[in-house]
Amino acid sequence: MQDTELINLWKSYDKKLEENLLFNKKNAEQITELKVQSLLASMRPTKIFTIIIGLVWVGFVDLLIINLFLVANPFFLISAIIQVLLTKLAIGIYLYQLILIHQVDISEPIVETQEKLARLKSSTLWVTRFLFLQLPVWTTFYINESMLENGNIFLFALQLVVTLTLIFIAVWLFINIKYENREKKWFQFLFSGSEWTPIIKSLEFINDLKVFRNETH
Repeated sequence: MQDTELINLWKSYDKKLEENLLFNKKNAEQITELKVQSLLASMRPTKIFTIIIGLVWVGFVDLLIINLFLVANPFFLISAIIQVLLTKLAIGIYLYQLILIHQVDISEPIVETQEKLARLKSSTLWVTRFLFLQLPVWTTFYINESMLENGNIFLFALQLVVTLTLIFIAVWLFINIKYENREKKWFQFLFSGSEWTPIIKSLEFINDLKVFRNETH
């Protein structure tokens, strides 16, 4: 076989190899896009269900506040108002997240997709912070005049310890729930379900997708 034929054969083989590699990269890119879409879609049912339950709860508590505003004790009213306001804020964030998920378009520039996923991640941290701020009011809404008049030192001390403990926990979590603490066990315990894992995996896949597109083009 002449040298020219060997060179042409080698070039032909090299071309086919390059085409196969390009084909495999495009397949990998498409599979990665489908994985991201699937992960984001898996978050919708939970968020929709949470919003529906939240709206029902908010409506119920609002009715209680309105109907009992003139007769209820101050502890109940203040606790209920704080709780319902934080719940409404959480519902607003969940609605915002649904809009973000709907707006994510894998075919758009990677930077835009990364920005939307980053906002989704940040809002998940914020909604968790706000929800934990509700903890103390669950220990105060039932306090009434009769308890204050007829209670004893032991009950007052127990109430104070429980309420202050939950205030401390709520404030501590509000301050420390941030992405920088993601490797800590308590963070992983709180953020290990369908509200968090799909976001992190989607960000990882988007980084892979960025590599695929850079190599392809």
